[in-house]
Parts: sequence; structure tokens; C-alpha cells
Amino acid sequence: MISNLFSTFIYQPIYNALVFLVGVVPGGDVGIAIIILTILIKLILFPLSKKAIQTQIVMREIDPELKQLREDFKDNKEELARKTMALFKDKKINPFASIFLILIQLPIIFGLYFVFFNEGKDGGFDGSLLYNFISIPEVFSFSFMGIIELTGKSIVLALIVAITQYYIARLMSPKAPETKGTSLKDDFQRSMHLQMRYVFPVIIGLVAYFISAAVALYLAVSNLFALGQEIMVKRMRDRSIEKPEAL
Repeated sequence: MISNLFSTFIYQPIYNALVFLVGVVPGGDVGIAIIILTILIKLILFPLSKKAIQTQIVMREIDPELKQLREDFKDNKEELARKTMALFKDKKINPFASIFLILIQLPIIFGLYFVFFNEGKDGGFDGSLLYNFISIPEVFSFSFMGIIELTGKSIVLALIVAITQYYIARLMSPKAPETKGTSLKDDFQRSMHLQMRYVFPVIIGLVAYFISAAVALYLAVSNLFALGQEIMVKRMRDRSIEKPEAL
């Protein structure tokens, strides 16, 4: 049931959009079609992503205050919860907003991934998945720009994925916790920070390399777009804060 709904409302529309784009881009370059489709869907999802990024920025800004509250009320969980919610209300943020928005986007993200995974693996198009008004392109090429074979592996694209994932983690994650003690909690915080900053990008890069160049291209474009989103939203927020002060 769920798989049928996913295929009908997510996978097939994305698949047909990809085939259509392959038919209109020069030389039927599947790589260019992947880039265009990824950017188009990211632009459609931008309003949702913008809200999530804004929430994450504010959460990072109030992180010192949250840490202070956890220290001040470590023996009073009820008061800690009350003070935390009061801080969120004062800063006009919904801590669950980003989670909710991510859940909305997940099916589309998975749909994109599986479309590019299957096409990168098979090197062809399945006519049974196409709508009546979409036909298999007469000319198509899985050689991106005549340089990278999308059905194979690409160390270049994998490196781009790993590097961009590192910078995403650097932008989105808070600074390394300044812990003075050597407790289990301190060690855990340091370990999680190191994994998010350094280990996770390596893992994503390896996944991008071993699956296919098509998936690696999708991940690279997604990461570059995410970096651009993060920088743009942050600048927009900085300008909105500066304007009242100028007045």
C-alpha cells in the first residue's frame, strides 16, 4: 500500500520529469537532466527549507543560553522544561518546525535518490513507468558532458560530495563543545561533534562513490544547493537584523 502510494505520487512523477528533461536537453545528456531536475525540486521545496534553516540558525544562536539553563536546572527537570519553552517562545521559534519540514521533504528526497539510483544502474529507461504523453528520448547519453560515465563510479564527484558535506556540517552544526571535564557526557558530546564534522562526510563520500556516478552527481548538486541556501538565508537574516538598528 505505502510502496504503491510512493510510486504513484513521488517516484513516477520524478521519473517522468527526468525522462522529459533528457528529451529536451542538448544531446540527451542524462547528467544535465539530473542537475536541472534536482535544482527545480530544490527550488520548489525552498520555502520549506528556508523556514527550517531559519529555525536552525536561531537554535545555534541560543545554544549558550540553553546550555546555561541545563546547568542551572540540572536537578529540576520540570523547571528546566518550563524555562526552555519560555526561551523558545521569547525567541519566537518552534523547535519542532525543522523536524516537521524534514519529514515532509523526505519522500521527495528518497524519490529523487531511487530514480537516479535505478537509472545510474540500468543505463536505460523503463517505458512501463512513463505517462502517455511522455516518450523515451530517441537520443540519450549516460556520459555526463562526455567525461563521466554515470552508470559507473566517479572519484571526482565522490570527493565533491564529501567536501560539500563537510562544509554543510561546518555551517549547520554548533561550535565544538568547550568541555572542561572528562565525564562520559563530555566525551560523548565531543565524539558526536567530531563524527558529524569529519566522519559523516567521509561516509557519504564513500556511499556516493560505490553506488553510482548518477547518485553522486545528485548528491553533489543537492549539497551545493544546500550550501547556497544556508549562506543566502543567513545573509537575509543578518540584513533584516541590521536594518532596524540602522533606523
